[in-house]
This record gives sequence, C-alpha cells and structure tokens, in this order.
Amino acid sequence: MKISSFAKSGAAALLFSAGLVHATGIVPETSVVIVEQSDGEGAINLKNTDNFPVLMLSTLENIPEDKTQLLTITPPAARVEPGKIQRVRFMMMDKTPLTTEHLERVIFEGVPPQQKNKNEVRMIIRQNLPVIIRPAGLARDESPWKNLTWKQAGNVITVSNPSAYVVRLGQGVQTLPDNTNWTLPTSYVLPGQTLTLKAENAPKAAQSAKVRISPATTWGYTVKSYDAVLSH
Repeated sequence: MKISSFAKSGAAALLFSAGLVHATGIVPETSVVIVEQSDGEGAINLKNTDNFPVLMLSTLENIPEDKTQLLTITPPAARVEPGKIQRVRFMMMDKTPLTTEHLERVIFEGVPPQQKNKNEVRMIIRQNLPVIIRPAGLARDESPWKNLTWKQAGNVITVSNPSAYVVRLGQGVQTLPDNTNWTLPTSYVLPGQTLTLKAENAPKAAQSAKVRISPATTWGYTVKSYDAVLSH
C-alpha cells in the first residue's frame, strides 16, 4: 500500500475500492497563510510531491463567526506536474481599512488523474489551512495569546480576547494545580470574542490558579505551552 506522507495531515479520502491505494501529495510550504492589508495580497507555494500530475483545487471558506468576504483566490484550479510548485495568491477585495485581524480558511484539494484498467485507488486529500488577514499598521505580535484574559466563576471558565489579534491555540486547556482538563469550543479566539470552556471531568474550582494552554503563533511557529493567570 502506498500513501504519501501528506495524507497524515489531510482529511479523509473520498474514494474507496479493492486493490492498491495511492494518495495525492500537494504539500503547502507553511501551515498558515498571512495576508497583509498594506500589501493588498498574500500568497503560498504548494508542491506536488507525487510522481503523477494532479488538478489542484483551491477554495476559500468563512468561519461561522465571521462571514465577511475579504479575499479572492487565484488560480482556483491548476494542473500541477510531478515535483513542480504552484503559487496561489490571496487578494483583498475591499480596501476599507480594517481595525482587527480576521480569520478565514483555505482548502486545497489534489485530484489525481483517473487510472483505467488498473486495480488501484488514488485518494483525494484535502488540506485545510487558516488564513489571517492583518490590518495595515497593526504591529506584529509574536505572542498574542498573552492578551487573553481567563476567569473562573464556580465551575465555569471563560476566556476573552480584548486585543486586535486572532489567537490560535489547542482546544485542550488544563487548570493548575488541580490538573482539571477543559475544552475550548474552537481552536481560535477572535478579537473581541468571549468563549466558555467545558470541563472534561469534575472541576475543583477552589484549587485553580492558572490555565495551561498550547498556543500557535500567527506565522505558524511551534511554541511551548503557556501558563496564564486565572482570575476569580
């Protein structure tokens, strides 16, 4: 069975049958797309790591909390030869100055050619990446998660983001020193947003002093866990 390493980070396959299985290998150069409003656009390169050409489909998707149509994408479809790189551009549709960062998603699909008279299946793999649109003039913040405020009232924890930055983080949160596990409803906290966390087991409110989170930088760099003060 042959499946490219890209399948590990993609979504489930769309095709199933008996025989050999092959997965497409469209690999993005970064784990996040940044669009600077001051530049009017952003871009990302994707490489076809397989030994056959694929049709790469690129689609923008709004998150449920933000339906604003800020970007257009080009090309929406492109044939990418084996070993070649395709550049996808994200262009601002509206020049109205933004005051906060915005979050969208982009989905890349690699559609392989049909194989006639062969006992094999080539899987269609989807890669779903965050797209962050940054206002012109907004300073770069290497650790926007430090802007979050965490509060606990009884068995309820809330997190608020008073900043202009989109904060991305893992959905699993732990309170300390009681080691209670909590779950965020999303893997991001938008500017001005307040979220309520759910406890995975019986919380011990009186013992909680901090929350431990697993943040991600705006530019996709890996960072260590971070402990934030939990107010009551």
